[in-house]
Parts: sequence; structure tokens; C-alpha cells
Amino acid sequence: MSQVFVVDTKKQPLNPVHPGRARLLLTQGKAAVLRRYPFTIVLKGAVESPPVEPLRVKLDPGSKVTGLAIVNDATGEVVFAAELTHRGHAIKKALDGRRAVPRSRRLRKTRYRQARFANRSKPEGWLPPSLESRIANVLTWVKRLRRWCPIAVISMELVKFDLQQMEHSDISGVEYQQGTLSGYEVREYLLEKWGRQCAYCGMKDVPLHIEHIHPRAKLGTDRISNLTLACEPCNRKKGDQEVQVFLANQPEVLKRILAQAKAPLKDAAAVNTTRWALFERLKALGVPIECGTGGLTKFNRTMRGLSKEHWTDAACVGKSTPEQLHTTGVVPLLITANGYGNRQMCLMDKRGFPRTKPKQAQSVKGYQTGDIVKAVVTQGKKVGTYVGRVAVRATGFFNITTGAGTIEGISHRYCHPIYRVDGYSYQFGRRAVFPPVA
Repeated sequence: MSQVFVVDTKKQPLNPVHPGRARLLLTQGKAAVLRRYPFTIVLKGAVESPPVEPLRVKLDPGSKVTGLAIVNDATGEVVFAAELTHRGHAIKKALDGRRAVPRSRRLRKTRYRQARFANRSKPEGWLPPSLESRIANVLTWVKRLRRWCPIAVISMELVKFDLQQMEHSDISGVEYQQGTLSGYEVREYLLEKWGRQCAYCGMKDVPLHIEHIHPRAKLGTDRISNLTLACEPCNRKKGDQEVQVFLANQPEVLKRILAQAKAPLKDAAAVNTTRWALFERLKALGVPIECGTGGLTKFNRTMRGLSKEHWTDAACVGKSTPEQLHTTGVVPLLITANGYGNRQMCLMDKRGFPRTKPKQAQSVKGYQTGDIVKAVVTQGKKVGTYVGRVAVRATGFFNITTGAGTIEGISHRYCHPIYRVDGYSYQFGRRAVFPPVA
């Protein structure tokens, strides 16, 4: 079960406790709520020399979602799990819209303005804002977890595939190349490269076999550039034929397969670029870091019989993964990066002219848009209790978005803050069970 973080009177992290123990401390007045997401309590009394067990935070960086898990290496218990959804696509869309405004003015018969994009220099190690945002999200949450939990080691999936090991078996011996782990490395790479479908007929959601484009019976090699994926009927039908003979009546499919076999996996290369940048910034925190590959992660998860989730992948990152991982009852925290709003002073119309008034003050009556509040309305047409995110208005009458919809015109006098906006929104995922249920 997901545990509750605990800090002492000096805000130093202690061992996480069971939710029942945390509830008892709060009921007895020995602790107070420090944070709600993730739930953290602070003790009101000093504790003399408390025993603290070092924990390990594990990261599975992804292009859209990053898995996080805190694991106790001694017991194999998953203390905390989360899935962090990034906003790189939103940043890219916003930048494209902003870029279109001055460019559209240049195309019209207005005063000419020379383009500036060719006159700018980029610092060493520069990354696009959409990728930089993902690195900043992960780094922010690692720092936060270190403040509330005794983190001693970091494990992260540094690369998705060990390409050197797949291409050059003599790096660590033939046994590594042809062993069980190597099969997971190769299969994971091929699944990504060929879109998880049969290369010949395009069939999806069926068992796929690793297929040699140039058959081994005719001196074909095991190099990754000579491998593809095929469903069982296509695999049997092709047999030991040359791909040119097998696809003689399908020249378009043949051309696509030969081109894709030589093409690099650009998406994986981009993800690996950000992972290296993330690795360097995590290393600067001064915490020991263990690195693993995607193939090893899948191997660990399969051997332990865990379901495919972002947070379970994170719990299985690295060689340090305990033989038994206790995940029963763990409820992952679903974190979505929303940002802090728009810095643009006013919105534009399609011609690039302002269509709204300049932005008002960010804080109104002590509240900001995005705060989670509880409003208890005692009179008027909207009597009731509402809990949700608030959208502030200069008039002092706010809109509150709840699970049932948006309630408009709630006075700030009825609102009580529950959680201040921090650039993220939170939900809870489904409870983990064992064995996994399909």
C-alpha cells in the first residue's frame, strides 16, 4: 500500500508510515498535514535519534509519461509510486502559435520586419523548450521527494536499448549477447522501430516473431539492421525465401521494409538525448546514480510477473531490483504538468491584434487560478459544498471546477484553501493487485 511521508519538527525526512499509522497520529494531535499531494505529515514533537532506512527512487523517463517509484531495497516494498505526464506537446503548440503571429504580418502588405531566427545563438547543451520542460519536471519531483523521504540512491533508465551490445557482442562476451537479457533488448528495440505490427501484412495485437530479412539459411546475419517483426502466418509463409522473392508482387511493401531496416529510430534517439541531459543534472545533486536499459527493465518486470504500467516499469529499473517486489495495494499518484499559466499580456485575434484586455493581478483575495479550495455556501441559490480548482475573477466571485462541472459566481468569502497551485494537477490511479488482472 502507498505509504505516507513523514518529516520531523525540523522538516527532515523520516521513514514513511502506513496510512493507518498516519491517521492515528493526526487523530491524537501528534502530527499535522504538511502537504496533500503527495500526502505528507509533520510531527509536532521532537524525536530523539529516529531510525531512518535509506530508500531508492527509480525513474523510467518517457516521451509523454515518466514513471516514478520509491523502493525499499531491503524489503522489496514499493513505498510510493507516481506517473508524471509532461506538457511538451502543449509547449510546442503554444510556440508554433506565437511564431505564426509575426510571420503572418510579414506576409501581408505591412512594414517589413527582418526575421530574427537566423541572428540568434544557442548555448552549449541547448534543448528545445518542449524537451527542456520534461527534464525540469523530472528534476523538480526528484528534489521534492528528497525533501520528504530519505532518498539515498537514484536509479534511472538511461537508454532504451543497448545498441552497442546488440551490434557488437564482444563488448561483454558472446554469453551476454546471446543470453536471455539480450532477447529483451532486441525485441524492445524492434517493437519500437516497426510500430508493434507485422512488417509484411501490418497485423497488430497479435504475437510477433523476430524475422530475418535476409534469411540465415542464406548467410544472413543477426545484426539489428537485418531483423524485423512478422506475425506467425507471414513468418511461416516466408520461410527461408529472400525478401525480394517473397514480396515480388508487393513492390511498395518491399521498398518500405528495405528503407525502414536501414533507418535509425529517430524518436528513440531524441529521448536518449534528453535522458543524458537528465542524467547530468541528477548527477549534480550529489546522489549515487544507477543506470539501466529498457530491455533490462522489461526483463525484470516479466520475471516478477508485474503488469505493464509506467510506475511498475520504474520499480523494475536497474540491476538493483529486488527479487520480490511488493506492489499489492499500491495506488499510483497521477501527476500532470500544467504550468503556471500564460505570460502573454493579452490574447490575439487571427490578424495578430489584441482582442482582450491586459491581464489583471495574478492573486485575487489571496487566491490564484488553479488553487484547490473547499467552498461552503450557506445562503443564496447555490447553497452547498463544492471542492475543486478555482478560477479567480477580479470581482471576487470565482468559478470552481468540480467533478460534476463548473460552478460560477462563488464569493471568495465562502472559500477555504486546500492546496495551493504548484503547476501540477493530481489524481489517483487504480490500485495494484497481484497477480495482475487483464
